[in-house]
Amino acid sequence: MTSDHITVDHAADIDRQVRVYVVVFVALLALTLVTVAVSYLDLPPAMAIAVALLVATVKGSLVACYFMHLISEKKLIYVVLVITAIKFVALLALPAVTHSNGFWIDE
Repeated sequence: MTSDHITVDHAADIDRQVRVYVVVFVALLALTLVTVAVSYLDLPPAMAIAVALLVATVKGSLVACYFMHLISEKKLIYVVLVITAIKFVALLALPAVTHSNGFWIDE
């Protein structure tokens, strides 16, 4: 292989990566517009919150996968991420569980 061939392959790879970043950026802009559009709809609060959380989850996933390069990580990072997410959800659920039925609360 010549250095010219390597340079051309490298330039094509960079062009492909930039194209992916631009597509993700446009998707993030579109999802932001969806968020703003939904805010103008007269939805019930539960539905509005559900839609907002769904859009925020998709946007966060796009940022994490592409801009933080998690899409190309090994499986170990996913295991750590899943364990962290499970613990996060458990900690979020803890006040709801203790408040609703008094479980773990001694008076």
